[in-house]
Amino acid sequence: MLHFETSEYQSRVDAAKISVVEAGLDGILLFAPESQYWLTGYDTFGFAMFQCMVLSANGDVHLLTRAPDLRQAQQTSTLSDDHIHIWKDIEGVNPAMALQALLTDLGLYGKKLGIETKTAGLTAFNGDLVRSAIVDGTELIESSDLIATLRRIKSPAEIAFTRKAAELSDLSLDAAIEAMHVGAFEGDILAAMQGCVFAEGGDYAGNEFIIGSGDAALLCRYQSGRRYLDASDQLTLEWSGAWRRYHAAMMRTLIIGPANDTQIKMHAAATEALEACEAAIKPGAPMGDVFDAHARTFDRHGLKHARLNACGYGMGAVYNPIWVDFPMFYEGNPLIMNAGNVFFMHMILMDSDAGLAMCWGHSVLVTDDGVERLSRHPLDLVCL
Repeated sequence: MLHFETSEYQSRVDAAKISVVEAGLDGILLFAPESQYWLTGYDTFGFAMFQCMVLSANGDVHLLTRAPDLRQAQQTSTLSDDHIHIWKDIEGVNPAMALQALLTDLGLYGKKLGIETKTAGLTAFNGDLVRSAIVDGTELIESSDLIATLRRIKSPAEIAFTRKAAELSDLSLDAAIEAMHVGAFEGDILAAMQGCVFAEGGDYAGNEFIIGSGDAALLCRYQSGRRYLDASDQLTLEWSGAWRRYHAAMMRTLIIGPANDTQIKMHAAATEALEACEAAIKPGAPMGDVFDAHARTFDRHGLKHARLNACGYGMGAVYNPIWVDFPMFYEGNPLIMNAGNVFFMHMILMDSDAGLAMCWGHSVLVTDDGVERLSRHPLDLVCL
């Protein structure tokens, strides 16, 4: 069930090993499911429980997990059976003690180890268990960015998967537009969007598809409860196709009935901002430049009150609860962009006074000389 050639996984382990050594570490404790997937292909939502992947400075990779994920690891990862270790569910068990025992067996207990903490794969509760168990001279160093940094530059095979995810996002928008009409039920629109992803062999996205009409079009989070579209309405959608966990998100506000003058002006500002942000994406430039282009455009249109304080973020192979693959585009972000990065850019306008939304976005690939738009959809305002 491996999605990449074994040679690609080996090259990732080799790169990670070099980063561990350069950081002065003897190994690293990987709790982020994205890191585990990228390194070995291990694909599971078992990170909701306690599991840890250990990468040593010599490139040895071991997994500590629960029994339900034994076969998951055997079938989806490069790990051999003797590198998969199971901790047993039993009253009073402390899985961090099983991690301590594994580190002892590997000769890593008492050493200098990196640890990923900026992840849903390590709750605060489990993090406390780890810090209480991994003692006796063991030094735990915050290293959440070590694998994340390597993951940001996509290989040709990863870019191919991202293109497929973008294709699924485009198909989802096609399905949404086809399902929209006066009186349409939001649930039917969602079903059409998600259904076409599954029909094409895609996956669940890292978070729910976001849909909101009427007043809820001003929300950029999923909320429970569905409604029917009015004769004059607005519908904000944010979604992502997912292919082998790789994402390429999109965002649109669609209009039911004729657009008013304010909506037309908001749309013009949003598309202008999106194109300005695309022009600001260059290898070697800081991410803050992109946010500045976003802010300048909206502020010049008198829409500072309606814009947000971030305008996008990285895309990649990610897991619940969100498909955001940090970092984000925000003011002053010094992180340098590189060819092979994939970003989702969202130009979000939420004008509470006017009761109107206009949100426009798609995913892009950073190239050697700029940016490539991954969506085939035009930026024209859609009114139905």
